[in-house]
Amino acid sequence: MDERIREHAAVLVEWSARVEADDDVVLSVGPDAHELAVAVAEELGERDANLLATYDSGEVTRAYLRAHDAEFEEPAHERALLEETDVYLSLGGGRNTSATADVPGETRQAYRSARTAVREARYDTRWVSTVHPTRSLAQQANMSYEEYREFAYDAILRDWESLAEEMDRLKELFDDGSEVRLVSPGTDLTMRIDGRTAVNSAASVAYDSHNLPSGEVFTAPYGTQGEVTFDVPMTIRGEPVRNVRLEFADGEVVDHDAEQGAAVIEEVLETDGGARRLGELGVGMNRGIDRYTDNILFDEKMGETVHLAVGRAYDACLPDGESGNDSAVHVDLITDVGEESRLEIDGEVVQRNGSFRWEDGFEERR
Repeated sequence: MDERIREHAAVLVEWSARVEADDDVVLSVGPDAHELAVAVAEELGERDANLLATYDSGEVTRAYLRAHDAEFEEPAHERALLEETDVYLSLGGGRNTSATADVPGETRQAYRSARTAVREARYDTRWVSTVHPTRSLAQQANMSYEEYREFAYDAILRDWESLAEEMDRLKELFDDGSEVRLVSPGTDLTMRIDGRTAVNSAASVAYDSHNLPSGEVFTAPYGTQGEVTFDVPMTIRGEPVRNVRLEFADGEVVDHDAEQGAAVIEEVLETDGGARRLGELGVGMNRGIDRYTDNILFDEKMGETVHLAVGRAYDACLPDGESGNDSAVHVDLITDVGEESRLEIDGEVVQRNGSFRWEDGFEERR
């Protein structure tokens, strides 16, 4: 076994999920994540945790959804399992990143809506999602398998404590701020953030962070006005999406188009009432991610990018007792802010052309 797989497992179990003795752990394993699952199981055994491993395959899901009549009921048995779970670990690593692309959109929507209570139960655990570098992910990223493994481990095996300290600078600015403005080619967008709490997403549940790799600071905006262009290529629900434009008024999407994938954007926005509002504003700060891979787990964390998600807002960003934007979806879209861009908080520029004001070169990048 590549020693980096064991390092990945150790970071996931110890730093990210903070697993303790007697924790009840559900380990969801993708078809090609076998080696990582073995290493994680060993880590869990050494900590005397209680393990239940499950199988998560896009091809299995496709077969089920295409055969179903699309009248889904809430899977109460799965919710009951998660309600008894302390830690939920998802090890992505499928054989086909577009396995469910030919499932009708209305079927996917109905399935996702029926699983709302299951998702909420999972969010109540110490859940963490990661991926094992696989050939399918390498192919999607247009990289050789060997090159992709190097890339993935550069992003995952970071000095997370040091990165957390740096990201805390932006978190404090967000926490003290009232309004964010993002300006770049095709974008002039303002968002309210007062009363919200930003998350320093340092790849650990101790930071209210649930992805490995991570490396972003995010919050839950509202009152969105203006327009934004997302120029980073993505795949959403198995469909390629390019150059999405959203126009907001009074916090809601009032117009939208896309150079490619307009139909899937329409499908997302029509999911429910909350799907037309923003649930997240995130700023990527993981410099170990240096290229687009068509995988949101990595791409949204990349330095010199900003992402916005339509749909559900995370409770960690909201005051106690307050509900934010609610939706059955949370779909991220990414824009490059490396050139001709600025991010302002209450009129003060905190990032210009990809450089933060505390970084060397900030003044030179005017």
